[in-house]
Amino acid sequence: MEENIKTTIDTWLNSNIDEADKAALKELIANGNENELVDSFYKDLEFGTGGLRGVMGLGSNRMNKYTVGSATQGLANYINLQFPNEEASVAIAHDSRNNSDFFAQIVADILSANGIKVYLFEELRPTPELSFAIRALNCKSGIVVTASHNPKEYNGYKVYWDDGAQIIAPHDTKIIEEVRKITSFDQINFSANKSLIQSIGKEIDDQYLAEMSKLSLSPEAIKNQSDLSIVFSPIHGTGITLVPRALEQFGFNNVTIIEEQATPDGNFPTVVYPNPEEEEALTLALNKAKQIGADLVLATDPDADRVGIAIKTETGDFELLSGNQTGALLIYYLCLKWKENNKLDGNQYVVKTVVTTELIKDIATHFGVECFDTLTGFKHIAGLIKKLEGQKTFIGGGEESYGYLIGDFVRDKDAIASCVMIAEMTAWAKDNDKSLGDLLEEVYSQFGMYQEDLVSLTKKGKSGAEEIQEMMHQFRTNSPTSLANSEIEWLIDYQNSTSKNLLTGQTEKIDFPASNVLQFITKDGSKISMRPSGTEPKIKFYMSVRSDSDSDRSFEDEKKSLFNKIEKIKEELNLS
Repeated sequence: MEENIKTTIDTWLNSNIDEADKAALKELIANGNENELVDSFYKDLEFGTGGLRGVMGLGSNRMNKYTVGSATQGLANYINLQFPNEEASVAIAHDSRNNSDFFAQIVADILSANGIKVYLFEELRPTPELSFAIRALNCKSGIVVTASHNPKEYNGYKVYWDDGAQIIAPHDTKIIEEVRKITSFDQINFSANKSLIQSIGKEIDDQYLAEMSKLSLSPEAIKNQSDLSIVFSPIHGTGITLVPRALEQFGFNNVTIIEEQATPDGNFPTVVYPNPEEEEALTLALNKAKQIGADLVLATDPDADRVGIAIKTETGDFELLSGNQTGALLIYYLCLKWKENNKLDGNQYVVKTVVTTELIKDIATHFGVECFDTLTGFKHIAGLIKKLEGQKTFIGGGEESYGYLIGDFVRDKDAIASCVMIAEMTAWAKDNDKSLGDLLEEVYSQFGMYQEDLVSLTKKGKSGAEEIQEMMHQFRTNSPTSLANSEIEWLIDYQNSTSKNLLTGQTEKIDFPASNVLQFITKDGSKISMRPSGTEPKIKFYMSVRSDSDSDRSFEDEKKSLFNKIEKIKEELNLS
């Protein structure tokens, strides 16, 4: 074991951590599980640009009372530096994960101990409601304890600023500086000031849902299709608190909840991963939908900021849509209805991330709506909304990872609002004698067919992090010249903010913050993006290929051709 790891372990043993935790750490050492000790202590759990996330347990590289405490004390110090003559307040929510309520209380105790007013949700609540609450309560910051759709071993928390969005520059790096100044657990004030902690709940629910009701664009279609059969699963998470109520408020009265997944449970007993991107997580919902002949399946992740959907096909089976497909359909529906309702005046815009399908941009352009790109992460979309506030009107936006936002009263991806708008879109299509599948085919006919895929490689621990770093280095220094028989025209490197034409040698600067993302754009319009995850030990490869709308092949033949093209690209990048 490296000396620095031994030193960190000794520091913990000689610190003022609870006696029970000291005993547990000594037992871990006595058991001789060196790999576990190394991974628990080889580094500090990094307070990144969005907050914390990691495996729960004892150690400097784990989510526990002390790492959460250090991060929160640093945040408290920063808030008090920023607002020295004001009564600063912070809203706190948590999801259904194991220890989420415990960590939320620790955070509340530390903030209150530092003289900061705390609004603490009385029970679990969705992440988007936390974003809403920050602005509704005029808070300076907000925290939601969650690890989103990570496996059950994980927890974390995301930090928000006064605009209801996750922290971005300059606050992110300045908060990190304050967190790094916490070098001893003695610096953490755990002594809560209970008079500064106020419980919140139903009153914020009501305000949030009242704002959501204003989003509806097709009330007549909902009235005509109020018995639309919807199957919903919260996958043991916070979606159960508001999705059924939101659907009922919109006018949908035929919602079937998957009872086996309705109870919040951090062990997620019915799934391998609580991730609506995974078909396995929707197995129970799909089976129920087939059994009752439902029209639509909706499933939200544990903190209810992402939603996965499945639509009924002509054969009565159900097809899962990708995040790109759902996002494109939502943008198409929103733009179409805004146009029909005479709400478009050329001053509207939508936003997507650079790894999300270009189909969204094609749709927006068709309707005369500007489409902006941002880096991956909804904080960048929210940052753009703040920048354009009062100048342009935000219609909606999204990213391929099943996160969407409609309207700007929330400043993070919102699965609650997405659920009701997807249901409304389905009702509108049905009222026009179409399915969502028909609508998707219409979009492809008009704008060209797109096929996307994601390859996510997990590389755990210290060696995994080094392997990911080496992979990115190799792609930067030894990039291919063609993919699937099409020359790579542009190499876009967001780390050094340059876009280089590999055919002409022309180099352009791009106006994005530095980020470890690399992108290949081929002459035939394929887009391949690669980036290490900021929250998981993974490197992700996003592939998007397209064909023109005037293709004379059938949809199935076109889909198969594009699928084969993606498989060829995977093979050439050694990802098969």
